[in-house]
Amino acid sequence: MIRPDQPEYPDVAFTDRMDTVEFRVGERAHITVNGDACQGCTTQACVTACPANLFVPRADGGIVFNYEQCFECGTCYMVCNTEGAITWTYPDGGHGVVFHSA
Repeated sequence: MIRPDQPEYPDVAFTDRMDTVEFRVGERAHITVNGDACQGCTTQACVTACPANLFVPRADGGIVFNYEQCFECGTCYMVCNTEGAITWTYPDGGHGVVFHSA
């Protein structure tokens, strides 16, 4: 039910919304993945949970990760069930994802 005191938001296609995102990539990775700790992980939850699809499983059981287009949501860190496999911090000041209005 739409209430008169709440604004309506237009439907925006995913590709159009992504056009409003800017990634200011810093030299320091704000997320690091310890590939050795990923060996033997049976869930690889980070692969399926990351909304930006930044985790890619390797044939040997490890994970390849690229931080450059990270949304900084922390989902990977929250769903990982292997202690020490993922280290997550905020990007250095002035870097990271920037959302602009559509």
